[in-house]
Amino acid sequence: MAPRIGGLRLVHEGWARYLVAEVMQDDGSRITREMEDHGRAVAVLPYDPVRRVATLVSQFRAPVLYSGGPPSHVEVPAGLLDDGAPEDEVRREAAEETGLRLGALDLVASAWTMPGISTERMDLFLAAYTESDRIGAGGGLAAEGEAVAVHEIPLLELVAMTQRGALTDMKSLLLLFALQLRRPELFA
Repeated sequence: MAPRIGGLRLVHEGWARYLVAEVMQDDGSRITREMEDHGRAVAVLPYDPVRRVATLVSQFRAPVLYSGGPPSHVEVPAGLLDDGAPEDEVRREAAEETGLRLGALDLVASAWTMPGISTERMDLFLAAYTESDRIGAGGGLAAEGEAVAVHEIPLLELVAMTQRGALTDMKSLLLLFALQLRRPELFA
């Protein structure tokens, strides 16, 4: 018999829910596991193949600051999946955060971000854009307390950032590596 969840206890409910699960093991023993649950998410690396740049964002991240990192760091646009399809939601997030209108999306993966603690599964995309796709300034939604800074960074500078440890966001690293594999001519 495979392990199964025998019961759940809600510890906190807010932006995310925190649960304690009672897990029934194969041998009949019981263990508990804490879980963070806030639903599905999306992320995209928008890149301009002509100018060989990508648009990333930075904003305050309390967990990063708490664990000894900087108050903000550079990352790809991302957000929670509301009620729409992942493709629609990632386009909405990109427009809100970066001011870019994205067209065709290239799905890289639908992956669990932290399977040991979180229920979050993230759909990760690449999206080419042109200068004419800029429809606004970006910056996020003030109503959600977002103060997003928009950064257009040359692709080769992003690679250099990974080499010196300056790009520290996992989804951003994965998407940059995927772009390098799928479009190596952009890095030549």
